[in-house]
Amino acid sequence: MSGFEVELDRDFIDRTLREEKPHWGPLGWITYKRTYARFLEGEKRTETWPETVKRVVEGNVNLDPRLREGDEKAKEEMEEEAKRLFRLIYSLSATPSGRNLWVSGTEYQRLHGDSLNNCWFISMRPQAYGDSKILPPYLERRQEAVSMPFAFTFDELMKGGGVGFSVTRDNISKMPQVERATDLQVFIDSANGSFEEAREAGASDISEKSPRDKEQVFKVPDSREGWVMALAYLIDSHFSYGPSPALSIDVSDLRARGERIKGFGGTASGAGPLVEMLLDANRIMNEAVGRRLTSVDATDIGNLIGKAVVAGNVRRSAELALGDWDDEAFRKMKQDPEKLMHHRWASNNSVVTNGKKEQFRQVAKEVVINGEPGVVDLELSRNFGRLADGFNPKADPNAMGTNPCGEITLEDGEPCNLFEIFPAIAEKNGWDLNEVASLAVRYAKRVTFGSYDWEISRKAIERNRRLGISLSGIQDWFLSRFGSRAVTGWEEDGKPVYSEKIAEALSALYRSVKEADEEYSRILGCLPSRKLTTVKPSGTVAKLAGASEGMHFQWAAHFIQRIRFQSEDPLVPVLEECGYKVEPDIYNKHTMCVEFPVRPFGADLDTFASAGDVSASEQLATQAFLQRYWSDNAVSCTVTFRKDEAERLPDILSAYAGKIKSTSLLEYVDGGYAQMPKEAIGEEKYGEMVAAIRADPQAVFGDECEEGQLEIVGQSDCAGGACPVR
Repeated sequence: MSGFEVELDRDFIDRTLREEKPHWGPLGWITYKRTYARFLEGEKRTETWPETVKRVVEGNVNLDPRLREGDEKAKEEMEEEAKRLFRLIYSLSATPSGRNLWVSGTEYQRLHGDSLNNCWFISMRPQAYGDSKILPPYLERRQEAVSMPFAFTFDELMKGGGVGFSVTRDNISKMPQVERATDLQVFIDSANGSFEEAREAGASDISEKSPRDKEQVFKVPDSREGWVMALAYLIDSHFSYGPSPALSIDVSDLRARGERIKGFGGTASGAGPLVEMLLDANRIMNEAVGRRLTSVDATDIGNLIGKAVVAGNVRRSAELALGDWDDEAFRKMKQDPEKLMHHRWASNNSVVTNGKKEQFRQVAKEVVINGEPGVVDLELSRNFGRLADGFNPKADPNAMGTNPCGEITLEDGEPCNLFEIFPAIAEKNGWDLNEVASLAVRYAKRVTFGSYDWEISRKAIERNRRLGISLSGIQDWFLSRFGSRAVTGWEEDGKPVYSEKIAEALSALYRSVKEADEEYSRILGCLPSRKLTTVKPSGTVAKLAGASEGMHFQWAAHFIQRIRFQSEDPLVPVLEECGYKVEPDIYNKHTMCVEFPVRPFGADLDTFASAGDVSASEQLATQAFLQRYWSDNAVSCTVTFRKDEAERLPDILSAYAGKIKSTSLLEYVDGGYAQMPKEAIGEEKYGEMVAAIRADPQAVFGDECEEGQLEIVGQSDCAGGACPVR
């Protein structure tokens, strides 16, 4: 029997549009239009929000494996579920990850199922490529290779995701000694549109190529796989199992900067960034001949990969480098200003701890100076789900690291798989949160049935079916539903007193998630998910609905949100015409900075609190509370500390050793420099800015534009700036 494919009917969609309205935040439609609305080639315009939601929902429900088997009952079930999902997402009561909003339902998603996942993890040690779509021809599938984790990182970053990678001693000690130096030459044809840029990066004119006996020539195909393979050739040429150490790489076939990329979208970066990365990585490998790569070497190569990826137009490079807490060279590698500016900015760096207070104290001392490292307690993640459920050595025994934002603990090759619920908005729109939780679980569960390019990923996903059902707008919900924050007071010994009502509500919602997963797993005949819940930092997706970001507090009761656009972006003159303040970005050429006045959800409540008001102690206590009652993965949070808290930060952070699985800290700064992303303002200034707005950009702009111009510049989902937009 042939399979089925579910499609939402036009009458249902039209009826929904008449009955419901999206809960756009102050920046919602603009963020959507510049980040998630795909270009429709045939119509020379971008999608509308209903078209995006239709594409996303259909792309997801058709992943249910029963449809491929021709199960008529499943088809009826998925048709009804698709309607509920459309209403849920269209109203912005909840959304899948930004990655799903961008790619679900596209041909690219059908070819590369891993494009649905935001972030990944890999250990930097020799591993086998296995039955993967990428395999260098000089390797056997089961043969371990030094290049594999670097190739995996490059591949997933090129697909627009983020990668956490571990350079801890347990991993880096497994690297073999670098056996030999490689004499690398990179060539390009003068007819290539990126010829001058590639020459500047270090490539030679192919017409000047001098033949070398027994040299290995690799001509890079004009594809993502081609770029990844070039890196694999380079790294493995330093070992006897690899290509010749007299290595020539020809980049003449790569398309020039600015040409369209039809699959993932956006425009090409040209050959220059690849040439620069290969030559820089080769220098690191050559300097390591006769010894193993160090944690710093491996991180540097990972950062060079990220730097090359950033050169693409709509791609982002999100990296987390994870080292040992007592690896001084790793901890201090960003203190080299020259290398920091060149490539070490490409990752947020965190250290592995095992819950000891002294480790947390040491981290806090360095955070005050550098803003890094973050903390990841792998032992806690391996032995606990929700902390309220107690010690369980089977909780996640093979976890090796996290995604770049730290909210999902992962095994090698495993991705995070996120869905975001805005509970305050969902309840305002009349949804029962138990139903929302069920829809979220089922959506994310189906993502695990996509096609995945890497064998290591397929095996980890099949073992774990890990989900990340996240709550966002958490502070909004606490204040609107319960009238208080999670921390209601402090005991004499400094321990927080928590709201029992909120704890009960979170536990009840967690049980709904768990029950929904058990039921759907039984229906699909697969294992229940190893872990289910999380709190992601949000950011871009939260802006759609105007919710507070993850567990973070709103910046202020009134604030300016500044968004940067490319100078030629057609939305810039529209925003200026509508009355928004538009001025040149003082930090970046060819960029405009636009100011948006924001009065966040809940700002009129007496219990409202902003990021500048809440102490670092309360933020950490709230993170621990969510780790205890909601998240069985982890809780991502960038805890802000005030200047007057810096001296006490080691005591403040160490009080939560063994109670949080990951965290990062950053000094709270408001108004410290020009054109800050967010800046608190008074009610009077807010009123003046609102009064100056003469029209709605959505009504003025419409949907026509050029694909290459669809870009918000410099947006990120976490304070460290490493998390991907999509």
